[in-house]
Formats: sequence, C-alpha cells, structure tokens
Amino acid sequence: MRTITLSYPIPPETAAKWAQPQVAALGQFDGLHRGHASVIASAVELARKEGVPAAVMTFHPHPKDVMGKGDYDGYLTPAKDKQEILAGMGVDILYIIEFNEQLSRVSPEDFVSVMLLPLQIATAVVGFDFRFGYLGAGDPDRLRELGDGAMNVLTAPPFLIDGQKVSSSGIRKSLQNGDLTLANTWFGRCYHLRGTVVHGEKRGRTIGFPTANVQLEDRYVVPAKGVYAVRVFYKDEVLHGVMNVGVKPTFHEGVTAPSFEVHLFDFAGDIYGQELKVELVSYIRPERKFDSIDALIAQIGEDANTAKSLLEAES
Repeated sequence: MRTITLSYPIPPETAAKWAQPQVAALGQFDGLHRGHASVIASAVELARKEGVPAAVMTFHPHPKDVMGKGDYDGYLTPAKDKQEILAGMGVDILYIIEFNEQLSRVSPEDFVSVMLLPLQIATAVVGFDFRFGYLGAGDPDRLRELGDGAMNVLTAPPFLIDGQKVSSSGIRKSLQNGDLTLANTWFGRCYHLRGTVVHGEKRGRTIGFPTANVQLEDRYVVPAKGVYAVRVFYKDEVLHGVMNVGVKPTFHEGVTAPSFEVHLFDFAGDIYGQELKVELVSYIRPERKFDSIDALIAQIGEDANTAKSLLEAES
C-alpha cells in the first residue's frame, strides 16, 4: 500500500502526479470498526471489479482535535495502526489529508473541485452519515451533485449489530465503561495499545510479578482502569499476559495519569526499549486499593490465573 500525504489546496503538479481513475472510500475512519470496514470493503470490491486502484482518503489530525471539541479524548486507531490495518484490507493507496483550520473552512464545492476531482476519483464510497465541508454542510447527496457525472457516489448503509448502529462514539464509551466485550465485537478485533517498554518503579519484581511498563506511542483512547487479559505481540512472538491500567492506589495517592503495566507469562527476556503491541482480550476487574501488600499479591495471582483461562479459551 502506498501512503500519500496531501494538504489543501493540492498543487496542480501534485494532483497530476497521483491522478488516475480509482475508487476511494472517504471518511475519518477513526476506529476502523466493522461499520468502517463495510464501507472500505465495498470500495475494494468495486475497484477490483473495475480494474482500478482501491484508495482510502482520511484526515489527520482528527478534526475534533483541531477544532477543540470537548468530547474528543484520543484516537481509537492512530495513524500507524490505521496504515497497518488498511494494508491488510487490500487497500492500494492511502491518502492522508492534513486537517487544519484552513481545511475546516473549505466549502463542500471547493473540497470536491480541489481535493477529489483533480485526483480523477471515479467513484467515491461513503457511509450514509458522511459529512464534509464547512460545518458539515455536505452529505452524500451533495457529493453526488458536485461530482456532476465525473465522479459517481456509492453510499453504504448503516452497519447494525443487534439493532444498534456500530459507531466510534459507542466504542469509546464502551472502552471507558469497561464493556470490552461490546467494544471488541463492534471493532471486529481486539482493541490494542502500542508503546515502548520503559523503566518504571520495578516494584513488580519484588512481589513476584515483574511487569513491563509500556509508554504509549500515541494518544490512544484510554480504557477503563482495571485489569485485563492481554495478548502481546513482541517482534515475531505472541505472548500472553495480564495488564493493569491505572494509578496503583495501593501505593500512590493523588496520581491521575494512568500507567500501563503488563506481566507476561513464562517470559524472562530483557525488553527495555522494545515496542509491544498489546491486545486487550478480556476485562477482568476494576482497579482497587488493597489493605495490604499480601492481599494485593494474592489478587494478582488470581488475576493471572483468570487471564490464563480466558486466553486459553480464546486460542
């Protein structure tokens, strides 16, 4: 998959370089959940049928981040993860449009005439609730009008599970409420975090449960504080473990920024400075303060056994 970063307005020479008949799925696609996947799969299928490249056009940073919306709290799928997932979906070209205040004020007419038509997009595939242009004035019908025969528009219907529309906002709420089962079901995969192992307090090794302290590499949506059964990807290895997301109230007071500490089963290697991808498979329990270190140790042992059982059932 080729990744192309563009900004508004596209210089004519840049548009000419990348212009070719193509089918493009348009959207923010933060989450790349099953609803997004249905839109992108439709674009890929049509592109294969027509013998042209399948493209995705998305935006970075997130528009809500740029516009300072109060309900924005991070990415479900940061850019690096998005590229990895899209490549696995058969996408040939990923256009990442730099979203800034200037672009936020572009009219639907200018967006189509300056950003879409010069690339020779033959068909744009969008979700039923797709909005574009200043204040979201454009919708699929308006996109079709502005295409004016030069660009077809295919609108994908809402993707429902048990009668509910799959949405990024719903996934965010589920993650933050500890409903990992619903979030993963709507994702169509396990939610994951990615980061580098850094030095921490090294307290885990003193109580028999050494942990890898993971410093997230991007601004992920932070899931509910608590303990999770996790699957960890380290280089070419797939490891099982248990992760605590939280502030370790047994040892600290007044801490608000959560840490992400993973205890890996049957692993004793030195992984400081290494990147880990941590898939959240099951939510075991909320984080809580213990009356004694012995009580904490006993609970960690129970959590590890629970995680092992859950992960074996998933295998």
